[in-house]
Amino acid sequence: GSTPTARKIARALLEDEGRPLVPLIAETGGINAMIVDSTALPEQVVADVLTSSFRSAGQRCSALRLLLLQEEIAENVIEMLRGAMELLVIGDPGDPRTDVGPVIDQAAYERLMGYREGCKGKWLKTVPVPATGLFVPPTLIRLDSVDDLTQEWFGPILHVATWPAGQLGETIDRVNAKGFGLTMGLHSRIARSGEVAEARAKVGNLYINRSMIGAVVGSQPFGGEGLSGTGPKAGGPHYLHRFCVERSVSVDTTSAGGNATLLSLDEGGI
Repeated sequence: GSTPTARKIARALLEDEGRPLVPLIAETGGINAMIVDSTALPEQVVADVLTSSFRSAGQRCSALRLLLLQEEIAENVIEMLRGAMELLVIGDPGDPRTDVGPVIDQAAYERLMGYREGCKGKWLKTVPVPATGLFVPPTLIRLDSVDDLTQEWFGPILHVATWPAGQLGETIDRVNAKGFGLTMGLHSRIARSGEVAEARAKVGNLYINRSMIGAVVGSQPFGGEGLSGTGPKAGGPHYLHRFCVERSVSVDTTSAGGNATLLSLDEGGI
């Protein structure tokens, strides 16, 4: 669910004085960013961006919300992305040919459309959708800065901004500063860049040179940190422990008074 939903559940658990204190595991959303440097393969970047942003109409907690392109390649990648968006098939999600289906309900539709209209002057690309149904047009929005995006928009809306060469670490830090920490992507053919991302990205799941969605919980532990969740990760080795109660028992064996028979006596002999 969302971060506000997790907070509401946590408050309800704490304020119910008739209920024992119970642990809460929350996996919420995020302002998930993909950072692309000048060594990345543009065709692969575009394919992974489309999948990460618009599959399931952007209604995945792991979906890409903020694309950060190195300045030197930004316009070329944006132009390729705009062309690729024209090929998106909008329609019935039950049809295997469909790329983007409708959003979940009327409230989500109105919220997304309202935000989208408010950003109309910053549109880089939008895609026509069917006249009927809760279809939000896949939309690419230009931002002046990483800092312009302050909340998650749970739908097929992708924001794009740029970052200067030589500032990968600083760019990751600016994403971290938003407080969310669910997923992050990096496209780079420089091994050291991957190491920097691994060391500095405060996210639960980092994806390098691939799309950012599709984690299978049974084989890849999934979950975030900060505003994106409490941990431990679903499907991870520590998940079950949160539902368990640890107990300790201390026994003073000298209290038997040195009687070896009492020490070895089982319950049935009492």
